Formats: sequence, structure tokens, C-alpha cells
Amino acid sequence: MDVNGKAAVITGGASGLGEATARMLAEKGAKVAILDLNEERGTKVAKELGGVFSKCDVTDEVSLQAALDAAKDAHGAGRILVNCAGIGNASRVVGRNGPHDLGMFTKIITINLIGTFNATRLFAVDATQLDPLEDDERGVVIMTASVAAFDGQIGQAAYSASKGGIHSMTLPIAREFASRGVRVCTIAPGVLKTPLMDILPEEAQKSLGESIPFPQRLGHADEYASLAMHIFENRYLNGETIRLDGALRMAAR
Repeated sequence: MDVNGKAAVITGGASGLGEATARMLAEKGAKVAILDLNEERGTKVAKELGGVFSKCDVTDEVSLQAALDAAKDAHGAGRILVNCAGIGNASRVVGRNGPHDLGMFTKIITINLIGTFNATRLFAVDATQLDPLEDDERGVVIMTASVAAFDGQIGQAAYSASKGGIHSMTLPIAREFASRGVRVCTIAPGVLKTPLMDILPEEAQKSLGESIPFPQRLGHADEYASLAMHIFENRYLNGETIRLDGALRMAAR
């Protein structure tokens, strides 16, 4: 798909991977709508890109539908959805203070997995009805998993489960949408430098970077965005989860 002139929706687009992708899409001529809880940052980024912002909770159907409706009013029905909204936390299943907090587990699953599914299902209602483009393509959905879906470390049970769920639903959704011309792919990043990474000391970040086989550094958000752009433009990519990790395979801890 040539993204120029196409309406694109990015959840979690106010920062990190979502922001980098929104910026790259805008540079290529897409009409960008940023959906995020961070109203101040989201409004700023959208203004810089000539796009629109809607404050949105991806886990809430009413909130998400209102945000999608606002994006549609501004740019028309979206042909591109990038799911970047998500959170991370770590806890052992049985730790010094007892069992894993069930509320934390539920929250991570709800935001990462259910939020991604919620955005995808609501976005697809319109996308699957649009006029077909070349190869009868109507739209593209990108979801964001993690290498933790495959190499989850101790303490990542909730996070790995949420990202593993995203990987596992990629193919069945792609198969369902195939007859309607909407492709679905997932990117599974390794250790990328995002705002979540900034909470770690510089030395810890450096050590993480050196654990990557090649190149020995943290990944950049622009590298995620670049892969997303390739997925948009390569119509033969569908139903696949692509690792973006410099050949990293995470150890148990």
C-alpha cells in the first residue's frame, strides 16, 4: 500500500514506537490520527504532524469508538491501524511477599492483549468495507508483540502472556480478513530505546545493548517504524509475526 493520502490510526502514538511510526507515516504523506491517554503529549505530536489527536482508553469500547469516529470525521475511514498502546511490569509468580498480584496480571492482559483486539475489531468494521486498491487491498493492521512472547524471562509471566496472545491471534485474524483485503502482521521488538527504557540507569541500558548479538546496542524506535513502513508497502506480507531484535534470545533472567 502506498500510504500517501491514506488515513492512519496509531494507538499509543504520543510517544515511543507509536510516535516514531506516526512521524514516519506523516512524512510519507499519510493522514495521521493519534490515540493515546497522554493528552498533552498527544496533542503536541499531532499538531506537529498536521494530524489529529483523541484521548482514548483502548480497553474501553465507548472511549475507543469515539476516538475512531473522531479520526474518521477528520480524515475519512482509516486504511492503516498501528497498535502500540501497552504497558509493562515485572513480578514473580511467587515472590517474597506472596503470590503475583492478580490485579496487575489482569491489567497487563487487559491493556496489551484485549486493548489490541478491541482496536483491531472496531477499526476493521470500516476498513473491510472500503473500496479496494491494487491487489484488492483495503487496509493493513499492525500489532505489537515482543520477543518476550517467545523468550519470556522470570518475572514476565503477565507481560509474556499478553504479548504471546497478540502473536497467537495474528494468523487467525489475518485469515479471517483475507477475503476482505485487510492484511494483519505483528512486530515483536527486542530491547528498544523507548520511554519505558529511560527509567533504567545509563549503565544498565548499556549493558542491555551489549547483550545484543549484532548490532550491539539498543534498538531505535525509528527501526520499528521502518519495519512498519515495509509491511505497509509489501503486499505479500500477511499473517506473520516478525522479530526485530538483533538476533537476541533472552536468558531466563
